[in-house]
Amino acid sequence: MNAKVTGIVSYISWIGWLIAFLAGDKEGAKFHLNQSLVLMIAMTLLSILSAISGFIPVVGAIIAIVVGLCSLVLFVFWIMGLVAAIKEEEKALPIIGNIQLLK
Repeated sequence: MNAKVTGIVSYISWIGWLIAFLAGDKEGAKFHLNQSLVLMIAMTLLSILSAISGFIPVVGAIIAIVVGLCSLVLFVFWIMGLVAAIKEEEKALPIIGNIQLLK
């Protein structure tokens, strides 16, 4: 896979990220691999927090609202990252875009 396809596939899911990381052009798409990894970790943490909030009576409702809003924001970030990968741009995502997990 070339860098563009690798960047696009990395945003699809955890499986897409693994395929892009293992079979794609890592050097050419390192930016998008990192961005999508940070985004998916954030989404996974929100999913866990959402599941836990169901067990907490009053505070859980507030947590669920906050998690829902954060999930919406991450969905917008996901679209922004996917569009940047399609356009072959290295545009960092707001708030979480400066986190470097891949060297």
